[in-house]
Amino acid sequence: MTSTILVVDDEEQVRQSIAQWLELGGFAVESAANANAAMVQFRKSTPDVVITDFKMPGKTGLDLMREIHQLDADIPVVLLTAHGDVPLAVSAIREGAYDFLQKPYVPDHLSAVVNRAIDQSALRAKLRSLTKKVATHEGLASRIVGASANIGRVREAVAELALHNTNVIITGETGTGKEVVARALHDFGPRAKAPFVAVNCAAVPEELFESELFGHEAGAFTGARGSRIGKFEFANGGTLLLDEIESMPLALQAKLLRVLQERVVERVGSNRCIPIDVRVISATKYDLEERGRADGFRPDLYYRLCGAEIPLPPLRSREGDVLLLFEHFSVRAAAIAQKPHRALCSAEVEALLAHRWPGNIRELRTVAERYALGLKAFGKTIGEMLGITLIPGSEGATLADRVAAYERQLIEAALREHGGSISMVIEALGIPRRTLNEKMSKYGLMRPVRGAGSSEHA
Repeated sequence: MTSTILVVDDEEQVRQSIAQWLELGGFAVESAANANAAMVQFRKSTPDVVITDFKMPGKTGLDLMREIHQLDADIPVVLLTAHGDVPLAVSAIREGAYDFLQKPYVPDHLSAVVNRAIDQSALRAKLRSLTKKVATHEGLASRIVGASANIGRVREAVAELALHNTNVIITGETGTGKEVVARALHDFGPRAKAPFVAVNCAAVPEELFESELFGHEAGAFTGARGSRIGKFEFANGGTLLLDEIESMPLALQAKLLRVLQERVVERVGSNRCIPIDVRVISATKYDLEERGRADGFRPDLYYRLCGAEIPLPPLRSREGDVLLLFEHFSVRAAAIAQKPHRALCSAEVEALLAHRWPGNIRELRTVAERYALGLKAFGKTIGEMLGITLIPGSEGATLADRVAAYERQLIEAALREHGGSISMVIEALGIPRRTLNEKMSKYGLMRPVRGAGSSEHA
């Protein structure tokens, strides 16, 4: 990529001489006759390096450097000085000038200084990028909690997509944290200081949908006493989350598609187009592409919304994260309630690990907060909260007994979850059919025969 140099000097011959030499070296050159003209040019397109005469009518090169560094402190500024100005130039370097050259300059030395300045500028930009990336990853680790490989991939995707403005679809079961991920995409991106607006499409009555998203003018319909901006206008410059977007009526999907294509909205009852700049993040527990094939969702809208997709794993597939998340939520809840944090006993750990968490993180958070508030004191153990009956005496059982109890509960839960389908249980648990048969026999587990009302082994 060609680097651009801005040359500022009140002598046209000097400007032309420098420009010709730098252009021979492969640089793109812009020029200005004074500091004011240079700032106009700077605001139009930011150069990689600025070379400016120190003494000019009106504002000096030092004044120009100060104005430039107010806008971007990392732009290298090289000063051209007469012999008597060297002490002033050295003082300017202390203020942030990159270097200075005495007139008449040596062309090869000029090229060397410019090349070094460009290299240093690129290094600073790379360092800023790395620093921002590290800060983003550290921030995401506290926002999207978990140590499993599955959730690590989610954080990587969020860190990458947060830097862009592309629309995103977040998919996942209920309670997997879709809104948390959407907020992270907003908060760690360039729109962070603008509004984040969330709309639950399933909670908006169909007759109010258009007004809710696009706004309305006074008198547009019965009860519209005044004008009202919609969620798109309210989110202008920021992010709009359309949660449960699969619930959006088909007629509204066509209007949403037009808004995304034209990047304008029309309030209900108005003919005026209002420009908008909004990043749209959609959240759903369904496969919208599959729904499109079944005429339940517009395929053209799906492709407009799906600049990228982030699938969220269910909690049961996040190996090792259950206890980490429980600790995270319970410690925070105890601190808020000003209660001491209570460590889990082994039976409680077993109960947490044995549960399949159909409500995912939302369910886990509720259990953790109830535990932190001391609900066990009111007769509810974690096992009872989750509907799990542990083997009597497991509190003092051997490790082998506890592992066996946990294994039995996992198989039993998988049989319930998959309606007794052995093939699905084998796939879910990742074990051979023979192993499953042996363990079901060992633990006395039966599966229902579909439609027969009886039970049998695998």
